[in-house]
Amino acid sequence: MASDGARKQFWKRSTSKVPGSIQHVYGAQHPPFDPLLHSTLLKSTPKVPTTPVKAKRVSTFQEFESNTSDAWDAGEDDDELLAMAAQSLNTEVVMETAHRVLRNHSQQQGRPAPQQVPTPEPELQPVAEPPPALIGDLRLVKSVSESHTSCAAESASDPVPLQRSQSLPHSATVTLGGMPEPSTLGSSALSEREASRLDKFKQLLAEPNTDLEELRKLSWSGIPKPVRPMTWKLLSGYLPANVERRPATLQRKQKEYFAFIEHYYDSRNDEVHQDTYRQIHIDIPRMSPEALILQPKVTEIFERILFIWAIRHPASGYVQGINDLVTPFFVVFICEYIVEEEDVDRLNISRVPAEVVRNVEADTYWCMSKLLDGIQDNYTFAQPGIQMKVKMLEELVSRIDEPVHQHLDQHEVRYLQFAFRWMNNLLMRELPLHCTIRLWDTYQVSAPPPASRNPRAFHISTCTFVLLSS
Repeated sequence: MASDGARKQFWKRSTSKVPGSIQHVYGAQHPPFDPLLHSTLLKSTPKVPTTPVKAKRVSTFQEFESNTSDAWDAGEDDDELLAMAAQSLNTEVVMETAHRVLRNHSQQQGRPAPQQVPTPEPELQPVAEPPPALIGDLRLVKSVSESHTSCAAESASDPVPLQRSQSLPHSATVTLGGMPEPSTLGSSALSEREASRLDKFKQLLAEPNTDLEELRKLSWSGIPKPVRPMTWKLLSGYLPANVERRPATLQRKQKEYFAFIEHYYDSRNDEVHQDTYRQIHIDIPRMSPEALILQPKVTEIFERILFIWAIRHPASGYVQGINDLVTPFFVVFICEYIVEEEDVDRLNISRVPAEVVRNVEADTYWCMSKLLDGIQDNYTFAQPGIQMKVKMLEELVSRIDEPVHQHLDQHEVRYLQFAFRWMNNLLMRELPLHCTIRLWDTYQVSAPPPASRNPRAFHISTCTFVLLSS
């Protein structure tokens, strides 16, 4: 206990830097302080009032020196200590590594790489030390910490050394650690989860009779892209749950659609239908994404789909807004044959065989028809469906966020003025196409049968979120 007290008094009397001490240094540019390696420095010694004994001062320091095993000559010259610690390093390799790190960081930040490093050369050497030396020899950890600490006051007014101290360790940490970046780990875990969900979908779809209720539950949180076309066809009621009946149903429905074209499409120039066709022809170029819609073959497909639907549904006919509901179905079904294209704006329909495009056109028509069957009151006279949904949106907002509702009422902003389009085309004009497609995954299952094709409830909740988060 006496020796412990003497050691405590020795530390209290020391006014200069003590060799072997490791100080807490915070910031990403310094090596982390490992409590496992330096646990002996964290243990506090109880204060015991003892009288220092002169005869034991030398032995106490000798004991301390033998315990630390990295004692240097106590002095204020940090450059000398750095030189002693890094005397085994190759200067050319160290400088080349440091400059390469600076250039890489400058390119990432969009700034020109510094031509000269204004700080002393020895300071760069411990940072670029290979991993074994940094881990196995605590002298390099000591030298890095002390060199940055001693230079902090001198470089506070100089922005260039500060930039260097921030840039060097970032790249060095990645190199020395040898661990993948957090984004890489996150994407890897995400891909594993997606692969697991994809397997569940494939197993469910491969069953002799697909459990549609289970498919709806699984689709609520999104549908993987490879199985989305088949899943949408099943959830919309276009295809039967029985696997053996699907090919015959597809063939029959596709044949039926092209029979409609042969029977009705030539009447588009008749006086009774020319106004409908003219409005369709005007509205299609206004759709998005333009790079896809403005392809002549796509324009012709959309014109046929919309005109045939209008002729076969005289209660509503064609109404502006219905044209936007064709795009998600067409994109999802055509992407089944253009797997490598991730960006819809780069889809080139000419690369798809003509027979495949014909089948996609028929599938799009029938799935869009199934969707419109549940919301056709949006497009009949006076559009009562839209008026009712806007009223439901107003009531929901007034319940969950009364200040917003009062603010709109105070400034005489009517919900119909901004929410009409949200209901008319199901947010197709407000969200990017890939977000709309993901949203429609849930629209397909937003209500229990037989109203599974009516996205009313979930859509109103989504519109409420859009309003309150804007």
